[in-house]
Amino acid sequence: MKKLIPVLSALLVARAFAADVPAQTTVATVKAPVHRYLVERTFPAGALAGLDAATKKKVNVANASVGVRWVMSYANADETKTFCVYEGPNEAAVRKAAELNKLPVDSITEVPVTLSPK
Repeated sequence: MKKLIPVLSALLVARAFAADVPAQTTVATVKAPVHRYLVERTFPAGALAGLDAATKKKVNVANASVGVRWVMSYANADETKTFCVYEGPNEAAVRKAAELNKLPVDSITEVPVTLSPK
């Protein structure tokens, strides 16, 4: 018991001094503004035929590594041209995502305005 008293005293004193130490502050993660882009691509005939869930997952992982999100894509009837909507911090990130995924880029247009028939 006599050995326990000094240990408890030391813990109480340490706790009292710890109360005087200012709390550690952490820097909050500041999110960059998200921009929306329309990416136009041209593919050889049949290139989109192998687009399965595993491929889409790989694309999404690579996109996320540079802060880009694939929202949706549209293709023409023969699937040689796509029009893809992406969100990302800037055009350079969208281009980097395309490079990581080995995807062609014909053009990238920022589309900040949404027009709706409603």
